[in-house]
Amino acid sequence: MQPPGPNSALAAWLDYQTRTHPKSIELGLERVGSVYQRLGAPRPGKKVIVVAGTNGKGSTVAFIESIALQHGVSVGCYTSPHLLRYEERLRVGGALLDAADWVAAFEVVSAARGDTPLTYFEWGTLAALWLLQRIAPDLAVLEVGLGGRLDAVNVVDADVAVITAVDLDHTALLGPDRESIGREKAGVLRARGKAVLAEPEPPASVVDTAQSLGCSVRALGLHYHMLRRPDGSWQWSDRHHTFELPTPGLASPCQWMNVAGAVQAFGCLFPVDPAKLSTAVRAVRLPGRMQRIERTQTWMLDVAHNPHAIAPLRSWIEEHSGGRGLHAVFAALTDKDVVGMLRPLIDHVAHWHLAGLVADGVRGRSAEELMQESGDLLQGRPVSLHRDVAAAVRSVDAAAGAGDLVLVFGSFYTVAAALQTLEGTSD
Repeated sequence: MQPPGPNSALAAWLDYQTRTHPKSIELGLERVGSVYQRLGAPRPGKKVIVVAGTNGKGSTVAFIESIALQHGVSVGCYTSPHLLRYEERLRVGGALLDAADWVAAFEVVSAARGDTPLTYFEWGTLAALWLLQRIAPDLAVLEVGLGGRLDAVNVVDADVAVITAVDLDHTALLGPDRESIGREKAGVLRARGKAVLAEPEPPASVVDTAQSLGCSVRALGLHYHMLRRPDGSWQWSDRHHTFELPTPGLASPCQWMNVAGAVQAFGCLFPVDPAKLSTAVRAVRLPGRMQRIERTQTWMLDVAHNPHAIAPLRSWIEEHSGGRGLHAVFAALTDKDVVGMLRPLIDHVAHWHLAGLVADGVRGRSAEELMQESGDLLQGRPVSLHRDVAAAVRSVDAAAGAGDLVLVFGSFYTVAAALQTLEGTSD
């Protein structure tokens, strides 16, 4: 199949990438590494931070980006997946690049790859690295796609590697337990490099890998700390500094770990101004992360897609429900722990809305499959089955009472479909 011709649209390139390599995930650095070298091994920034982990990667990147912008440090950020537009995957100076920039980058990658097959994610990663090298920001922040050791982002040697919370997800690819998964995440660490461990109790495999590589380790709860004050503000501290921080702009109760890790990671490379730091933490907003939308009902949308990520949702519900009726719209991809995600919320939800999910050619579970997968968990409870997320959202929007809460969760694709549907309907 021939690549798109000159002046082709971004959509044509994305379709080409999917058609020529239908596997959405194929871990390994040999293929992508060879093309990276043919591109001249583009260095995406004067300094590079790589962020790996199961949960909190995107939020950590957003906090680092905001801190950099407030300090006048030019910054480019590569994240995935996107919610609504492919261009969301790369931000420079807080702004998205144009589709034409991506097309130009894909043309260069296409010429460099020859007949080497690349996945959709590998295409995007190489294109982003090429674009960032041309822009040459002071700081590049790169989010790992899946795992770490064999992820395409790992072709780049980071000045600082951040490992956020590690938990069970993608177990078929990364291993059956936290130790196995942690070992894969720790693959982004480099010998004698800087390592920020951004959860209080990281897997021993992460700590052991960092020590064996002679990394300069900065671990939450050991080398740096976060103390919550009664008014909801925070105090960040290490041996040399103490910073007073406001409640983060992102609402999730777990964000304190991501803020703490972001401050530490940035501080490994640049001096920190306390006043600018406070402004940066307060300013962060990230679509799909405890995103609140006020309509006739209060909608809360979150990309949580594994059991560990559900705990903050439950905490938020317990704090804010106030006896209001709670509807939950849930859709998930085929490799996810359905029972593990539903069980923590089971006693809080008045009506479940299970939706089928087909996303970018990836087959998610149908509503009927979700119901079957849930076993006895939902038996005897109000449950509605919907063909897709859009149908579920429209149904809840019409039926839920004024002032009710509506929770949408299960995957990035679930939240994206809900946002598109809500934007297309009026209150």
